[in-house]
Amino acid sequence: MTMQESSAPYDPYSVRKVMNVEAPPQVAWRVFTEQMGSWWPLAHYKIGKTSAVDAIMEPRVGGRWYERGDDGSTCQWGSVLAWEPPSRLVLSWDITADWQYDPDLKTEIEVRFIADGNDATRVELEHRKLDRYGTRAAEMRRIFDTEGDWGRLLAMFAARVVQGPPR
Repeated sequence: MTMQESSAPYDPYSVRKVMNVEAPPQVAWRVFTEQMGSWWPLAHYKIGKTSAVDAIMEPRVGGRWYERGDDGSTCQWGSVLAWEPPSRLVLSWDITADWQYDPDLKTEIEVRFIADGNDATRVELEHRKLDRYGTRAAEMRRIFDTEGDWGRLLAMFAARVVQGPPR
């Protein structure tokens, strides 16, 4: 797995990350969409009041994207805007700068899974429409780019792909 810089032009309202993983697109897609709870750092990246035990994406356009707490409660993060297995996924990210769910925020995360030979995938992630954070747009861009870092999350994802399915 290797992290690369995106060759796309700089956009102050977007964060782009690229990761190569050692698995075909179908496997990378499955780990990203069906096994998110196995690689997403739920102890730290959650919004619910209880301990999060899983991250779930409902596999259809209009499906919810959410965390499930140890008490069975759910906290929505966004929804599925495009579901094109195993090549493209678009999610709304409806978490405010105060880390609360707001269904009207609608920033977008697009993830592309591009075959790179027989057993590798180039994963391109773009979190866009960050201007919707208003006066906090630059702060949130910095968080997603370097602090809360989509790159670090993609590295956790890639490590899970290489490791294989959770036991």
